[in-house]
Amino acid sequence: MTSHFRMLTVRPAGKQSLRAAQAGGGHCQWDGVLPEQVLLAEWPAGADAPTDYWLTNLPATTPVEELVRLAKLRWRVEHDYRELKHGLGLDHFEGRSWRGWQHHVSLVTAAQAFLACHRTHPKAPTPD
Repeated sequence: MTSHFRMLTVRPAGKQSLRAAQAGGGHCQWDGVLPEQVLLAEWPAGADAPTDYWLTNLPATTPVEELVRLAKLRWRVEHDYRELKHGLGLDHFEGRSWRGWQHHVSLVTAAQAFLACHRTHPKAPTPD
């Protein structure tokens, strides 16, 4: 997959941004100016306009490649969740106890961790 990405430093507006800036999270004083954030936009070749946007509070010095990698990590998370549900049976538990559900989820998570480690092993056999 290839695409064009643009990174801009912006000051987002709106009630949510204003409330967040005024609250300050306990580490900064509200001075009436909204903090700068980085906007990453994806503009695929042949598209009339950008198709995806990400807003982050990472420093503006963060390389574009790193921002794109982090933004596209969502695909990996969705893939892993689909594998947990359909391939490893996360959604197959039909018990009624908390202990049984916790046991089931723990085993499915351990299986997912094993598969992830096995996939990244340099000498792992590839499927035919």
